[in-house]
Amino acid sequence: MDALSIQRQTQDPITGDGSTFSEVKADSDCTEGIGPQVQLPEDILHRIHALMPMRDAAQAACMSHAFLCSWRYYPNLILSADSLGIKEYGSKYDEITRDFISRVDHIMQNHSGMGVKEFKLQSYPCSTIDPIIVDRWIQVAITPGIKKFELSLFELGDIKYSFPCSFLSGVRGSSIKSLKLAGCSLRSVAKTGFMSSLTNLDFQSVDITGDELFYFLSNSCALEKISLWNCDNIICLKIPCQLQKLNMLSVLDCQTLEMIDSNAPNLSTFSYSGHQIHISLGHASQVRKIRFHCDYSSNAFYYAITKLPLIASNLQTLSLSTSDEIINIPTAFGKFLQLKNLEIMFYAAKFSQEFDFCSLISILDASPTLETFIFRIGVPTIRHDSITEDPLGNSSHPRRRLSDCFHDNLKNVMITGFCSAKSMIELTIHIMQKTKSLECLTLDTTRGHDRRFASIDRCLRLNEEALVEAGKAQTAIQRYIEGRVPAAVNLKVIEPCSKRL
Repeated sequence: MDALSIQRQTQDPITGDGSTFSEVKADSDCTEGIGPQVQLPEDILHRIHALMPMRDAAQAACMSHAFLCSWRYYPNLILSADSLGIKEYGSKYDEITRDFISRVDHIMQNHSGMGVKEFKLQSYPCSTIDPIIVDRWIQVAITPGIKKFELSLFELGDIKYSFPCSFLSGVRGSSIKSLKLAGCSLRSVAKTGFMSSLTNLDFQSVDITGDELFYFLSNSCALEKISLWNCDNIICLKIPCQLQKLNMLSVLDCQTLEMIDSNAPNLSTFSYSGHQIHISLGHASQVRKIRFHCDYSSNAFYYAITKLPLIASNLQTLSLSTSDEIINIPTAFGKFLQLKNLEIMFYAAKFSQEFDFCSLISILDASPTLETFIFRIGVPTIRHDSITEDPLGNSSHPRRRLSDCFHDNLKNVMITGFCSAKSMIELTIHIMQKTKSLECLTLDTTRGHDRRFASIDRCLRLNEEALVEAGKAQTAIQRYIEGRVPAAVNLKVIEPCSKRL
């Protein structure tokens, strides 16, 4: 069968460079023998094209007139140095920036502005894009029917791109379900309008005041998830009661924040990282999970354990972490009556050498329904009170009198960064003696075997000091713990392995 190859000239939809493609057409004398060509309906072609990754969709547009036509309505515009095939290394910064702007400009100029469902622009490593150019791109992207919008700008200076809130007004913004802004400022939010479909809001390094954010939230009543990170212009964060569907609130490292006042009635998950501030979750009896990380404070756990029982009375999962704790954990002023999962993390070795690990018992006593307890020391270090170096350190070593409370529901206990400190050994023995329901006790002398790099089969690195302490911890386990383990308890001792990064 003969064929006729016709060379056509077209442009790459991403780069704008001229390139050729071949359209192969059967000779007219042979068409009767093979029957009529099968042609898919236009809407089916559009659906197939929409399912392709952007670079594949662009290549298909180079090879087919049908796909070239549907490219003007391509729904998922994911624009980044990676998706555009721009090599970040081996090129000068100015060249990368010019290439990035040229490619994005070509794509947006050749798009009809119709059919966009998802728009994602990440400018890194380019930080000198003219705001007028960004405005032009956004105006094409935010069209009626768009569902997901993300703008992440890489800003080196103090002056940030001012996002045009008017682009979110009317029917153009009413269809957006997910909105992410990073590295820009948000002013004149009154021009935004009512965002009736917005369920997911993510602001990262966005300049917006607390009052402006409150106005924005009040016009986004369908919100289910709010995430704020490094938004340093917010002093008072207020969550309006209109957010009946809000179930997740994350506020991380907002440096000037002094207060969080939430009136969302169905909030279930709350995450906070930063300084100690006033937190009120209103009458949110639905709060079941809290992650609380507090640096730059010597009494972060004191604050958490004395305040959180009052903030969330029906808490079921609690994660506490810090890197600067030096004060022993106090007796809880309230009870965590519903708490089932507790994780406590020291991310650095800055906690006092005098820290009494037995003070953790107070929070166990305050949690009568606790089932899982995980205690992590992120950076194991040598303790000056090692039981293995005590000349009286033997199986009959006297222990202080601890709490008489039993932990009737506790089944799983894990301690990572387990060390040979006397109070660590006493804590472990206390748990075994007061927990008749205990099924599994994991003592990990490394940085966390359960968090190893499974994909490359390597463990987290331990320095020489930590390796020495791991050896002492193993000795302490053999001397003081193994002989006391009840028959029904599965003891797992994790030692440093040879596969370390």
